[in-house]
Amino acid sequence: MELKLALKVNDLDNVATLFANAVRDGDEVEIRDKKGGRDHVKVRGDVPYGHKIATRDIHVGEDIVKYGEEIGIATHEIARGDYVHVHNLDSKRGRGDWKEGR
Repeated sequence: MELKLALKVNDLDNVATLFANAVRDGDEVEIRDKKGGRDHVKVRGDVPYGHKIATRDIHVGEDIVKYGEEIGIATHEIARGDYVHVHNLDSKRGRGDWKEGR
């Protein structure tokens, strides 16, 4: 069985990027960090290569952090292992209507 990998780049990240093709609902993925740490998570939903999964539960209104940067805000409850994308987050990038501290 092929080991499916995801990468968590920064300690602040609450998502990891998948580096495996055909990750399907129920597959187990190994999340590796830059310090050599490893964690395993069961994926909830089908996730394309290069997309994000939650490394922990993320609550509505909480920042989504990737590569140490706040990239969006959770619009729905997101469970550990869930696919994180436009269906459950609003982007903070390039938005003229977004104010810091909101």
